[in-house]
Amino acid sequence: IGSGKTALIEDLIDNLDAKIGVLAGDIISDFDADRIKSHNAPVVGLNTGTECHLDAHLVSHGLGDLPLDDIDYLFIENVGNLICPVDFQLGSHMRIVVVSVTEGDDTVEKHPYIFKDSDLIIINKIDLAEAVGASTDKMVADAKKLNPDVKVITTSLKEGKGLDEVIEAIKDAKAHEAEHHHHHDHDHNHEHSHDHDHHH
Repeated sequence: IGSGKTALIEDLIDNLDAKIGVLAGDIISDFDADRIKSHNAPVVGLNTGTECHLDAHLVSHGLGDLPLDDIDYLFIENVGNLICPVDFQLGSHMRIVVVSVTEGDDTVEKHPYIFKDSDLIIINKIDLAEAVGASTDKMVADAKKLNPDVKVITTSLKEGKGLDEVIEAIKDAKAHEAEHHHHHDHDHNHEHSHDHDHHH
């Protein structure tokens, strides 16, 4: 919570130059979804109730409410909780973790699983690192130790720092993905064969 996930999604909608849809998981309210809607991207707010994560079932429900043929990128914003979501693979093609230095520079060390499992780690609010006495270098090093191949990008979204790099990484991943799968849906249906009907 407060690491800058919604801000990142808003920045991406404004800067990716592609059609974006968002599934926003928010335990309490549609607050995040409303923020994103104000950027003219289709959003489905998934209310997880008391659960602290989205599961594949909720996601497939949400997909039914989005204009999927019209979307280049679908962002699934999981509930802001570092521990829970790691146990749930949502069938996404790229897992992005956003963590902020204000959560403490031992955050990566304390929650190894989520960082081990991600494709892109964004360390945000680096402009505040000094004020909160956090070492960005330590966080980057911890992340690399857990996941040597992961891409780690340090950002200050408020100042627009690092955003270009994030956009580059997401575009690269998509291009990479396209090379591997001639047909994006094939993989998706394969993973969620029990949800097969939802995709048509």
